[in-house]
Amino acid sequence: MPEKDKLVIWPIYFDAARSRAEGRMVSRQDAVNDPNLDMLITASLKSGFKPEIEREKKHPKTWHLEESSGRILVAKKGSKSSALKRIAGSMKSKYKKKSR
Repeated sequence: MPEKDKLVIWPIYFDAARSRAEGRMVSRQDAVNDPNLDMLITASLKSGFKPEIEREKKHPKTWHLEESSGRILVAKKGSKSSALKRIAGSMKSKYKKKSR
């Protein structure tokens, strides 16, 4: 379990192909296609966070998949939704969503 002063952030939170019920936590317009841990790390650094990286972790909704998605832990500065919006903005500017 991470400490109470940390936010857990998974790449699945930013996946445009997933619904909210499947784990996406940002709006579709702020999401990107196929986010991965390296994209998340880059965007969080660009947003001013200092992420702790846990590559071996699997998101609870995808625990059965072969590969692990990994996650980051960032210091809690305000609400989780505001942190996700900051990271999503950085991710979206670097990794623009391709139209379907």
